[in-house]
Amino acid sequence: MRKSRRLPREELAPYTWEAADAPVDWHAVFRNDYPVEIEVGSGKGAFLVAVAPAHPDINFLGIEIVRKYQLYCATRLAKRKLLNARMACCDAKVFLRDTVTAASVRAIHVYFPDPWWKKRHHKRRLFTPEFVASCAKALRPGGRLHLATDVADTFALMTELCDAEPELKRVADAEAAFVVTNFERKATTPIQRAVYAR
Repeated sequence: MRKSRRLPREELAPYTWEAADAPVDWHAVFRNDYPVEIEVGSGKGAFLVAVAPAHPDINFLGIEIVRKYQLYCATRLAKRKLLNARMACCDAKVFLRDTVTAASVRAIHVYFPDPWWKKRHHKRRLFTPEFVASCAKALRPGGRLHLATDVADTFALMTELCDAEPELKRVADAEAAFVVTNFERKATTPIQRAVYAR
């Protein structure tokens, strides 16, 4: 990754959030009552940097498990003064399962999750029945789960698990809400997308 010229921690404070064990209070995080959308695996932040200024009446939380990427994304948000977005460094599976209040999120975005190709690494994959159930629980009625990947096997797994989740139903507008991410710019195979509604 190219050197990001990361801002000092004190300047990044308004754009980061430290997940706690207690159920999250979205009003306390964002200081308003706008709807919340979560991106799992923000990478270098292309999605957040695009959608946050376009939707100032929506709060966005990006989740990264690697601290340097959290701070890289937070720097991009800070330089643009995007106060309706925050970056958290945590395990998304644990966060959605244990911390997000049921029916409190308008949308969850999962773009280009790591496929973990080797069989011995499959246990690290993001998509499991438990993860999908956590997403469904977090979404408010009518909320959307947005998916995209350029790996056919991963897409098949993602959609199989989402199709099996009784609280989710696949909807037809899979092209509607997608921003080109850094991974998508580099993709050499077709991008597959799906949207599920609670």
